[in-house]
Amino acid sequence: MGFDRSFSAGVALRLGAIGATMFALVGSLSQSLAATAILSALLLVAAVASLWAYVRRTNVEVARFVQALMHGDLSQGFSTGRRGGGFEILGRQLDSAIRTLRDERAAATDAGRFHAALVDEAPVALLVIDEDRVELVNRAARKLFHTDAVRIEDFAGFGDDLVAALHGRGRRLGIVSIDGRPQRASMLATPLHRLGRPLRLLAIQPLHSEIDAVEMSAQADLVRVLTHEIMNSMTPVTSLARSAASLMADAPADLADARMAIETVARRSEGIMHFVEGYRAFIRSPVIHPRRFAAKGWAEEMGRLFAATPEGEGAGLKVSVAPDDLMLDLDPDLMAQAVLNLMKNGAEAAAGAGRSPQIGLTIARGAAGIAITVGDNGRGIPPDLTNDIFLPFFTTKPTGTGVGLSLVRRIVTAHRGTVALRHSGPDGTSIEILV
Repeated sequence: MGFDRSFSAGVALRLGAIGATMFALVGSLSQSLAATAILSALLLVAAVASLWAYVRRTNVEVARFVQALMHGDLSQGFSTGRRGGGFEILGRQLDSAIRTLRDERAAATDAGRFHAALVDEAPVALLVIDEDRVELVNRAARKLFHTDAVRIEDFAGFGDDLVAALHGRGRRLGIVSIDGRPQRASMLATPLHRLGRPLRLLAIQPLHSEIDAVEMSAQADLVRVLTHEIMNSMTPVTSLARSAASLMADAPADLADARMAIETVARRSEGIMHFVEGYRAFIRSPVIHPRRFAAKGWAEEMGRLFAATPEGEGAGLKVSVAPDDLMLDLDPDLMAQAVLNLMKNGAEAAAGAGRSPQIGLTIARGAAGIAITVGDNGRGIPPDLTNDIFLPFFTTKPTGTGVGLSLVRRIVTAHRGTVALRHSGPDGTSIEILV
């Protein structure tokens, strides 16, 4: 290196000067030359001081470099112009090292910010467990749990399955209670190490909306197959019945009963085909067009729409929106269809129980999202039927078709939300849409 050669030459020159002055000092002393001895001694001191300062300058520069690294001060500069002895080379090399470290630090900082943003924006809730302490790592976790809890036992209110996942390892399916609503979730605990400490990373993915979407797709496939087979069977029956009815239009009076029977078969066949066509339209997934709008104005409009229906005539209605400036990002028309269906069902249930219908519509922001709740004062749903109310074609009303609540579920699922029975008892029923 250039600095090695220059520095070595500088040290050698000063050592040579020290040797020469020492030789001159010894010679002058041996010959009793006082003036020469004094001059030689002064020159010797100057040469030693020069060597000391020369070597110390290197130590000072290196010490400054090390201190800059220790304190993380990468703004230091070591190139200070012409200093001779190769120190300008040392300064350039130290500056180059500082620049390299500064660039590496900037790259590491940028990568750290990128990875932090990546983790924070991940749609899966991430928790880090350090012994019995829990840290909510990203936005999805903070939104899902909405808690300041820091110990594993503090999460007991979210369900035993979550506590078991916080203690354990591996993948498991379980129920996590969010805002009092049980949600099925996939949980994966993975061991990690940070600064030599063993940690666990727990990833939690709620599956309720995904399971609903898969179930709705399976139901649609089943209905599609059934309607196809029914149409294939009924089309020739309807055609033949109509043809037979036309041929028997001028039949003798003694065949009147047969003609009426054939006409009845034709009418019922056509009715069944219209019925099946209606369900064919039902299985098509609704296409949503979401937009942002004020929840309060929309809820008030829902009240006016409900009051204009036969079921809402004379019914009491209480609307609540919290906070008042709450905004919704939904398809207002499709969601109105779903909510109006729930309100009409509630009024029918209360009237069927011999009570004056009292309907409640509540829209509120919770930790798990926006909750739209419709309640009534009917007799409730029998416990053995609560798991079936959202199935296609299932109904408890004598004249029901089983389409209403299933359609509500399809609309909510299209919004990537969930709909569930929140409460059912002798005092009434409440159904909650969570989006």
